[in-house]
Amino acid sequence: MKQIINILILSLIPVCAFSQTTTGNDFFSNIGKIYVTVGVILILFIGMIGFLVYLERKVANLEQDIQE
Repeated sequence: MKQIINILILSLIPVCAFSQTTTGNDFFSNIGKIYVTVGVILILFIGMIGFLVYLERKVANLEQDIQE
């Protein structure tokens, strides 16, 4: 019984792997919004990195104040 279940599960793996093939005609690429999406993500990522650097500098200054 366990072997039959394993065979059924293993036989479904290729079906799942090929069920979501793309033809290269992505929705965002078709309407030209992929660049806007990537730009917004980059701006958010750069903003978060900048905020973390700012916080790190503030924490370092507070640590120096505490040690003095």
